[in-house]
Amino acid sequence: MINTRLTKLLIIISMISLFIVAPLCATEEYSESTGRDCAACHIDPAGGGELTEAGQGYETFLMEPGSAAEGDGFSLFILLVGYLHILFGIFWFGTILYIHLVLKPAYASRGLPRSEVKLGLASMVVMAVTGAILTAYRVPSLEFLTTTRFGILLSIKIGLFLLMVSTGLFAVFVIGPRMRRKKAELSLKKEGDLSLAELGQYDGQEGRPAYIAFRGTIYDISESRLWKNGNHMGRHPSGVDLTEVLSQAPHGDDKVMAMPRVGNLLEEKKPTLTPPQKVFYFMAYANLVLVLLIVLVLALWKWL
Repeated sequence: MINTRLTKLLIIISMISLFIVAPLCATEEYSESTGRDCAACHIDPAGGGELTEAGQGYETFLMEPGSAAEGDGFSLFILLVGYLHILFGIFWFGTILYIHLVLKPAYASRGLPRSEVKLGLASMVVMAVTGAILTAYRVPSLEFLTTTRFGILLSIKIGLFLLMVSTGLFAVFVIGPRMRRKKAELSLKKEGDLSLAELGQYDGQEGRPAYIAFRGTIYDISESRLWKNGNHMGRHPSGVDLTEVLSQAPHGDDKVMAMPRVGNLLEEKKPTLTPPQKVFYFMAYANLVLVLLIVLVLALWKWL
């Protein structure tokens, strides 16, 4: 289904990114990334030759343990760290965009697929560790973070990353459990026509039956071996309207329509959101904005 296509796309992107290698520690690269001209490090404004005091300081930094001057082995290590940092950034940002563009926040508010949660948490850890290593490698002093264009953009990127991590952890460990408890407080209705809010109670968890809606009709998929514990392929939970998602599935509609019919999905003009759901929506869109801002920082970093 969609997850197969997404997996293939991520594999292709990761393979392409493996061959994208930027030059390390080149003089021109340092000048471009910091926003300083050649005269900042060289007595000759055109560059080259005898170094200024600042240039000597940077040269000393390169010769310290842990610098690129240690040889090809360390350079390969930094390349691997940078590769993992970018790769897991793609995974994490891709997950957020996938939720917004494919699943929609309303779908995810009923419970994020476990695979997305695990990938998001793993990405946070890997990006934090690799980011710390790369920062220690590229930043010679705290002053560097506030006096150079490279450092300022890096500081903004770190701040946005920490904000994303905070909101992500809050959504997973605080908002998520509250929404589940709120759902558990609702009493199950007998079979028949259900509203979207009522349908959300039939999630196949804790002994509850598993229902899904498809094109206005509600089906009982509790006995389906493909919907174990109310979840399909570890990605699609029950208790939701899957009309849009299933329309992109490789199998036909007959697979769904063969399930026992429960009733019809009632139209709701304006569903009432619980306080945890409102917070979830706010944080979901806030994370989307943060992703776009980080991409903007990277664009400024590279091309401005």
